[in-house]
Amino acid sequence: MKLVSYQYRGQASYGAVAGDRIIDLAQRFPTAPDLKTLLADDSLLAQAHDCVLDASGDIALSEVQLEPVIPAPGKIICVGINYVAHAEEAGRKVGKYPVIFQRFAETLLAAGAPLARPKVSSEFDFEAELAVVIGKGGSHIAPEDAMSHVAGYTCFNDASVRDWQFHTHQYGMGKTFRGTGSLGPWLVTADEIADYRELEIRGLLNGEQMQHGRLSELAFDIPHLISYVSQALDWNPGDILATGTPSGIGFKRNPPIFLKPGDVFEVVISQIGTLANPVVDEA
Repeated sequence: MKLVSYQYRGQASYGAVAGDRIIDLAQRFPTAPDLKTLLADDSLLAQAHDCVLDASGDIALSEVQLEPVIPAPGKIICVGINYVAHAEEAGRKVGKYPVIFQRFAETLLAAGAPLARPKVSSEFDFEAELAVVIGKGGSHIAPEDAMSHVAGYTCFNDASVRDWQFHTHQYGMGKTFRGTGSLGPWLVTADEIADYRELEIRGLLNGEQMQHGRLSELAFDIPHLISYVSQALDWNPGDILATGTPSGIGFKRNPPIFLKPGDVFEVVISQIGTLANPVVDEA
């Protein structure tokens, strides 16, 4: 299934994409008020799958305003330097442990919403990533059990404010500006992806390919990351794991390429879809 969160006539809802229409699942499953609640209940999720097989759609996709696929995730865990080629372009080496940082939910945007280049910086960069959406929570998860906690996958642009990122060794501030992280357009459920390692990811700026990678190239794979984080924090339904970006980022190019008003950046992931966002200056 392709699952979306959206606003329709001022009402928040969620549903499944069927062609160019949406099957309203919130209406059919009133005990699950939002998508992350549905993902947490295997029985309801199975019923939703059966429902989608028999339904033709309630609303045109063009009539809704998409939200980030999980509008308010409890946490967004991001991984840096997780492709070997990206580590090399950044002048870094992949270490013994993954580089973990966090992003705040209030920074997230939906597909189509404008990324906001901050007033305080012109070094606004792009990062195409695969995001994992957690369905089943837990702590101290063994790597061999980790994939059973995955509800599905979506596209993510971890757009970064580079000069602020390197104000200190703790570069979280450059990753948490308002209106800089886009997530969507939909979640593709895990049962639709036979092997995430076969996925291919591209980042396109105004139609030109800037980034390319395969999920088989991750230095720390998804089971390892889920397990590693779970030793410190409980995973909860709807939490997001951003798996890192491949090489080709703007500030390591010669000359550097940064996002500017009028640009459009796309994250394209095979079997998932395309997340496209225009760029504007922060109001």
